Amino acid sequence: MAKLYYDEKNFREVENINFYLMPGPNIFVKSRSEPLCPVPKIITGNRPADGGNLILSEDEKNFFVKKYPQDKKFIKRLIGGEEFLHNKKRYCLWLVDATPEQIKNNKFIYERVKKCKEDRLNGAADRKKLADTPHLFRETFVPEKFIAIPKTSSEKRFYIPMDFLDKNFICTDSLLIIPDAEIWHFGILTSSVHMAWMRLVAGRLKSDYRYSAKIVYNNFVWVKMEFIQYAELILAAKNILEVRKNYPDASFADLYDEITMPKDLRDAHKNLDEIVLDIYGFSKKMSDEEIALEMLDNYQRVCEIKNC
Repeated sequence: MAKLYYDEKNFREVENINFYLMPGPNIFVKSRSEPLCPVPKIITGNRPADGGNLILSEDEKNFFVKKYPQDKKFIKRLIGGEEFLHNKKRYCLWLVDATPEQIKNNKFIYERVKKCKEDRLNGAADRKKLADTPHLFRETFVPEKFIAIPKTSSEKRFYIPMDFLDKNFICTDSLLIIPDAEIWHFGILTSSVHMAWMRLVAGRLKSDYRYSAKIVYNNFVWVKMEFIQYAELILAAKNILEVRKNYPDASFADLYDEITMPKDLRDAHKNLDEIVLDIYGFSKKMSDEEIALEMLDNYQRVCEIKNC
């Protein structure tokens, strides 16, 4: 029986409307703990689980550095989704390399660690276990360099902002990070093809997109490319990063707002989009919906081949 589908322009008859409320076969994207294709793994940032005691405002950071200049090495820039998107500044006590003596001899650090221990002891069973190491976040993994992606991003943005960060940033669990990622990975991930896939399968927080490891990233199909495509992709991805430098005071929320996005940045993204569309064998005239359905079909074919 034919079904009536509305695509924001008009109604049309289709054979089937799938789980994602789009015309097409019933293909369901499953949660996956490992990437479907051979690409770097994506992980969640570090969870403080500290009751806020290891986290510092900019004023607290300035006070600490002024009073304890010898221990300023224990202050790191803390970045979560909000800080990443809006250029907000927060800091943390990062005491991975601190000795017991250094913690005990710094009154500020000692009191914060003491309160963190108390908070964890008053928490649930898994939190109580963390009380044995009250000077540390729940996780303490900091790669040399990685791509950072906010878990939550406004539906008003066509592109989810993402960027390369380094070991000077401590990422919280409101960011996903991809250690060992290269510039060409960034190029594919920030493209309209990946965004179409994300909009199809991602969850929602109210109306905002929820980018996930197990659904969005791990199920995304990466394809082989010719050397010339690979070279063009790298140049286009680098160009996006360079164009962003023209706006040092702008946040990602400013740069990727559909109203305020600078023309040169939009042009840089459009150029990269055309390259990625060519890599996937898609027409430049394809709509976001058509791209998403093709990617869903690609997903099904790969799953059939891998029997997953």
